[in-house]
Amino acid sequence: MPRPRIHTSVIYTGPVKGRARRRERRAMRRALRALAAQRGSTESAITPPESGQTRPALLPLMGERRPEALRPLRRLKLPAHRATSDVLAGAYPFLAEAGLGEAGVFIGQDAWSGGGFCFDPWVLYQNGVLTNPNCLLAGAVGKGKSCLAKSIATRSIALGRRVYVPGDPKGEWTAVAKQVGGATIALGPGTRNRLNPLDPGPRPTGIADEEWLATIATRRRTLLGSLAESALGRPLSAVEHTCLDTALVTTVSMDEVPTLPKIVEYLMFPAPGAEFDRGIHSSSELARDGREVAHALRRLVAGDLAGLFDGPSTVSFDPALPMVTLDLSRIQGSDQLTAMVMTCASAWMEAALTDPNAGQRWIIYDEAWRLIRQPALLARMQAQWKLSRGYGIANLLVIHRLSDLDAVGDASSGSRAIAHGLLADCATKIVYQQEPGETPHASRSLGLTSTEAAQLPDLRQGEGLWHVGQRAFIIRHLATDAELELFDTNARMRTNPSGLEGSRSETA
Repeated sequence: MPRPRIHTSVIYTGPVKGRARRRERRAMRRALRALAAQRGSTESAITPPESGQTRPALLPLMGERRPEALRPLRRLKLPAHRATSDVLAGAYPFLAEAGLGEAGVFIGQDAWSGGGFCFDPWVLYQNGVLTNPNCLLAGAVGKGKSCLAKSIATRSIALGRRVYVPGDPKGEWTAVAKQVGGATIALGPGTRNRLNPLDPGPRPTGIADEEWLATIATRRRTLLGSLAESALGRPLSAVEHTCLDTALVTTVSMDEVPTLPKIVEYLMFPAPGAEFDRGIHSSSELARDGREVAHALRRLVAGDLAGLFDGPSTVSFDPALPMVTLDLSRIQGSDQLTAMVMTCASAWMEAALTDPNAGQRWIIYDEAWRLIRQPALLARMQAQWKLSRGYGIANLLVIHRLSDLDAVGDASSGSRAIAHGLLADCATKIVYQQEPGETPHASRSLGLTSTEAAQLPDLRQGEGLWHVGQRAFIIRHLATDAELELFDTNARMRTNPSGLEGSRSETA
């Protein structure tokens, strides 16, 4: 009868000498005989290994009987454990993220789970995932953040949302608005469009006459103050506020819809003999106290912005359109000039933006790093952020890097505090690839974990870290060929000038 095949394992247990070694040999022989008997062997003994060969050591079930052998007191018995997939997802994080659900706009693919990723700030707010609908989008140049913003805007229109772009410094949204059936209002040289920022705007439904007049007066007073502060580069004094208020009230009494030229004219040349009940006793005193404000506002009607805001509006704003954009690409000059135009344009659209009965709307501030440097415009944006839930709007702030928020002023300035307040009021933060030097700053500003911060320098084009509430995702944005062609912002960089045909492959 053939000998049974016996499989053993050799375990090194340290040096063993003398009596302990003899005990091990006897234990091994007994174990081998018992194993052979179980297999039906008739042999009463098994020949030990020949001399010079390594003797196998069989580890007893309960361990070796010797000091420091780590013998257990009793056999280990583990009960079966049952848990739901939700509990197991917490025990094994980042391995089986369920996503945010299928409701909302399809964005792309979750890089960690491979599933589809959908996003809708209104739905997530209703479900308690977000505390507010505002979003921040930051990313280095050429990494796809503009494509993502346009994709979110156009896909949201299919869900019944409207999109307003109160300032498009590069004119990139004009083709997008035309494609979705919206409208673009271009301002600047070469156009005949003119806006009166003091227009009352569309009246919300269900508002009483007295409330509506008070709302218009407050909006006009705030606009004039913001424009004057932007032009002067400093806050207005109490006397200057009084002069503006007096000029506004007097002009409205003569014309129901005032214009900026009439405000400037009254500040420079007050009507002689007019009665003032706001602490100003004569027209000469009004002219003296409001002289600097008058010359600052004159820039909008007779300076480098002449023709834009110096008369009644020649265009109208239709809040029912799916998308409305303001093309400011023809406005050339400093960021202060662009901010002043943005202030006038946003005030002109504010009646539609703040109408709580106008439905859910996206307000997209593209190239916002140029706008947040102006304290007056920054304060208006702060108010819009705070009231976004009541108005039913979601603000999208698009910047290049998180350090742009520190460029608005020094560490102790109120402007920087307001800028970081905008960041705090964004429950959704989308960060595309950052430069290696920007990663620590972005991590501190957004409160990222070390694992999340380590992803930022390695993100590819079109990939972003989505921080939605208390959850994090790495999302690959997916766009169709038609969308990529419509959203392309690099056409001029790929266009070959005449006489350089054939050089694309060499310079690619």
